[in-house]
Amino acid sequence: QACCSKEICDGCFHANYMREFEERLENRCPFCRKDLPKTYEECDKQKMKRVEANDPVAMYEVGFNLFKKGNYSSAFGYWMKAAELGDAA
Repeated sequence: QACCSKEICDGCFHANYMREFEERLENRCPFCRKDLPKTYEECDKQKMKRVEANDPVAMYEVGFNLFKKGNYSSAFGYWMKAAELGDAA
């Protein structure tokens, strides 16, 4: 999740989605209950908030996205910082 960088299995995600659908609730993060981002820009903005909070998972993901874009040196920097903070990916 972009909001809190928590991951859940597909089954738990589906169960939460079905609960929200059946009760006609807005889609929210199952952990922090924030609204899910509706655009890629919102997702990136939330992810950068997590990076600013020194979240190693968010740093790894930002590094991965930079790597896919060909920005290898910046990607490596994010991965190093994520590793220093305990991310073992």
